[in-house]
Amino acid sequence: MQVCFAALVDIAFACGLILDAWLRGEQACAPVSPARLGWRRARRAGILAAFVLVLCNCVSLWLQAASLWLVATHTQASIGWSVGLAGSVLLLLAAAQGGTLSAARAGFTMLAVLIVAAGKSAVGHAADASAFSVAKAVQALHLLATGTWGGIVIAGAFVLPALDTSLARAPLIRIVARMSRTAAIAVAFVIATGAFNAWRGIGGTPAVLTASMWGHALIVKLVLIAVALAIGALNRWSALPRLQRSASTMDAHTVINVMRIEAVMMAGAFVAASVLSHSVPGSSFPG
Repeated sequence: MQVCFAALVDIAFACGLILDAWLRGEQACAPVSPARLGWRRARRAGILAAFVLVLCNCVSLWLQAASLWLVATHTQASIGWSVGLAGSVLLLLAAAQGGTLSAARAGFTMLAVLIVAAGKSAVGHAADASAFSVAKAVQALHLLATGTWGGIVIAGAFVLPALDTSLARAPLIRIVARMSRTAAIAVAFVIATGAFNAWRGIGGTPAVLTASMWGHALIVKLVLIAVALAIGALNRWSALPRLQRSASTMDAHTVINVMRIEAVMMAGAFVAASVLSHSVPGSSFPG
């Protein structure tokens, strides 16, 4: 049960407010904008994702024990869930705000995301380290990077079809180009921090990859990430340039459909990551 909720937390955390901000930059919130439907869908997705994040954090905290207050203040993992819950509430408040995307609102949203990441980094294997450690910092950065990459892909697969019209073709192309550039940066951090986490979890014994549930989950996650990377590269280096040249409906459909497949891979990777966080790492095995 906790694995299921942990996966939902990751997916909800991924569906942030990035697309909403980009669409506001395209003036998509204007009543006559051809991209208004996409902005409305992005806004609803941001609010729903933040609400699911709050709900999942509440349930995960409740599952720790019957007494919420004792658990929330007496175990390190539950303190992490409590911090994550506080951050998710702030994120929900930020998502529910209307009007323009001011610097204050953007800063408030970033603060909420950082609090969520800090709380989640204290849950799982990084919790074995001290309160302020390199392992927790790397894990928080890993969560932020995967949340950015996954959020762009998963939310994009839901929002971009609303921009699949001839009138909204120019905003669609610009949004996809931004998504591609941002995802490429996030992927670099995902690989670097993921390699550190894997090295720490293996504990110098590669044999644990095939001898433990943790190792099996890591292999599944790596395969899904590799497939998602390949699909993303296909979009970035083939489908998107073709769309930028032609601006055709067929090429727009191709970009969106490829992103949908990548979103499925990322959702699967989040599930595998939740299994990892609830499995005994290889470094804990003797020998």
